[in-house]
Amino acid sequence: MRGKEVFYPVGWDDNGLATERRVQNYYGVRCDPALPYQPGLTTPAIGNTRDPNPADQLPVSRQNFLELCEQLTELDERAFAAAWRRLGLSVDWELGYRTVGRRAQAVSQLAFLRNLARGEAYQAEAPVLWDVTFGTAVAQAEVEDREIPGTFLRLAFALADGRHEAVVATTRPELLPACVALVAHPDDQRYASLFASHATTPLFGTQVPILAHPLADPGKGTGLAMVCTFGDMTDVTWWRDLRLATRSVIGSDGRLLPDPPAGIASRPGTAAYAQLAGLPAKAARQRIASLLYAAGHVRGEPEPVRHPVKFYEHGQVPLEIVTARQWYIRNGSRSRELRDVLIARGRELSWHPEYMRARYEHWVRGLTGDWVISRQRYWGVPIPVWYPLDPAGRPDRGEPIRPAEADLPVDPRRDTPPGYRPGQRDVPGGFTADPDVMDTWATSSLTPLLAGGWPEDTDLLARVFPMDLRPQAHDIIRTWLYYTVLRSHDELGELPWRNAAISGWILDPDRKKMSKSKGNAATPTDLLREYGTDSIRYWAASARLGVDTLLDPAQLRIGRRLAIKILNAGRFVLGIGPDPSPVAPNDGFRRAADAPVDRALLRRLAAVIDRCTDALEAYDHAAALDQAERFFWFFCDDYLELVKARARGEQGQAAADSARTTLLLGLSVLLRLFAPVLPFVTEEVWSWWQDGSIHRAAWPSAGELLELAGPGSDEVVLAATAAVTAVRKAKSHAKLPMKTPAGLLIVTARQEALGALAAAADDVRAAGRIAGLELRAADDAEPGYELVV
Repeated sequence: MRGKEVFYPVGWDDNGLATERRVQNYYGVRCDPALPYQPGLTTPAIGNTRDPNPADQLPVSRQNFLELCEQLTELDERAFAAAWRRLGLSVDWELGYRTVGRRAQAVSQLAFLRNLARGEAYQAEAPVLWDVTFGTAVAQAEVEDREIPGTFLRLAFALADGRHEAVVATTRPELLPACVALVAHPDDQRYASLFASHATTPLFGTQVPILAHPLADPGKGTGLAMVCTFGDMTDVTWWRDLRLATRSVIGSDGRLLPDPPAGIASRPGTAAYAQLAGLPAKAARQRIASLLYAAGHVRGEPEPVRHPVKFYEHGQVPLEIVTARQWYIRNGSRSRELRDVLIARGRELSWHPEYMRARYEHWVRGLTGDWVISRQRYWGVPIPVWYPLDPAGRPDRGEPIRPAEADLPVDPRRDTPPGYRPGQRDVPGGFTADPDVMDTWATSSLTPLLAGGWPEDTDLLARVFPMDLRPQAHDIIRTWLYYTVLRSHDELGELPWRNAAISGWILDPDRKKMSKSKGNAATPTDLLREYGTDSIRYWAASARLGVDTLLDPAQLRIGRRLAIKILNAGRFVLGIGPDPSPVAPNDGFRRAADAPVDRALLRRLAAVIDRCTDALEAYDHAAALDQAERFFWFFCDDYLELVKARARGEQGQAAADSARTTLLLGLSVLLRLFAPVLPFVTEEVWSWWQDGSIHRAAWPSAGELLELAGPGSDEVVLAATAAVTAVRKAKSHAKLPMKTPAGLLIVTARQEALGALAAAADDVRAAGRIAGLELRAADDAEPGYELVV
């Protein structure tokens, strides 16, 4: 409507763990990579929506599982497309991409290989957040805190002198065999004399150093903390800063490892560990508590607590931290130079609302490790490397085999690397595939490049990059927005877009975030059927950026009432006179609006156009809608009623032409102001008297209206509508029908207000059905009205 072509492709984000879980539930299957491919597979269930028992799921091969993922995402995309088309999303349906399509895979793999070549991607064996249910590493950005109940146990560690003990409070006693040190704050005088000495772990008899570290909290527990490898990310920090040993006890399945870690060598220690080996963490916690009590190592009573614990955002059990080899992309967590550059990028971006930038900067400054992008799953973009195997069959991970860029995309589990034969797979002297796929955000972070034709379509990329706008919610600033800024900086050295419009969450009636996982989400189909598309769009567009919004049926009903009023107003205005086409918006407004009240209305409407335009230019769609809606109700309830009689010709042809022209101009402008939010009702009314789509019509011009209206004040229309409103109130108070004629309206006001009212006297008498209008000058700031029946 502003005369520009809009690049707005539709994108389908359909890879990742959420899709895998949906496929498992929908078809009743689970992936077992060891199984062979089965052509024509018949699944045990279709359409299941509840979480089945894993034991009841049919094991299928990796290829079968991926085919089911592809099949279900295509079904889901068709359902989404139908809902979005009904909702009137203005995406370009001829331009689209998928985050697991062949092109998406090629772009993701190419960007990764270039990250690797520049040293921005690397592989390392390190502590990583791990979801034991999904069996995969997760990134810091995918983690959320949830408060759960726990119990503090106070454990007695024997000190080196053999006569004293140090007491440590912990909620995870099952990690005691992984203890590598005790730490206290450097200024904590209770433990100052113990620094650089040793203590012995209860049950296991392992000597551990007592050290100082500023992250130790003197007010938490006893002030002395156990460092275990690994209970939480603070343990990782202590382990790294103090250069401590590693004693891993939790495996990737969430169970304690079968063998005790190094450092547990005594017969009592190994015997105690044997009672824990193979148990899930929760069961091991209960078992070791019993052992500690029996051995007399617990001091005081257990203390129930509620404390925040890290969960994967889609997970159901607390995360563990395990040591594993993973792929990473440098994100500024360990480079102040890169961190400062990314913060500067955030300040180049125009944020709507501006205060959301603080969330971005807080996230960047708070990163504790590089972005782990490898996932031990199946449905996703494969890591595009292989590893040569030495004569003993061991992979050389330091020299990964990379594909040629022209061969992308590749699936290392199925494709053969350059220089090798298929028969050399997984044999000594041959090669082996990297088994992992990329984090879904590793592809989603490239969507501006993917949509913009990178790298081959340089013409398109030059015309659309950087994009103008990223619209998204605030909870994924730390993921989608941040990662996209990072990848664009790495690849092109600039921002991916100039503006970010950050929305809030949708809340249920209890003011909780709507979420499919919580079971409180509303699907659009029923709402669209009950209230209509324009009503849903009205509710959504009424939500201010950055603010959480209640799904309120009352607001939906208001939207429906507005849409119906637009239809009715259109019928009335278009039916009030002859052929309305002479005042079509592009014909130069051939008929003049002569009456002072009409010109005043056009001046007010011009101001509304400016305010709506400014609001939309500032990405404030809610303010634009509010301005248009306020004027629309004034136009219908006040102005239209004021000039109705004149538009019907009761004051002569010239006066009627002025009213009709103004009504038609007002309708034309209001329809176009509403069009971005209420596309269907505005298109319908527009089609009654205009050619073409309203969404291709020119956006209203305040200058054209002002040129037609000429100079002056808009007080005429305000004074006139205020007088008519006073008449209505007086009749209502007297319990008279509005059509009852009245004798005289006496208006007392300042002289300038009376002058404005005098210019609209005929309209006021006709609309109020009054015989006379008497104007009395006074010094009162507020006008007074007296109706003589």
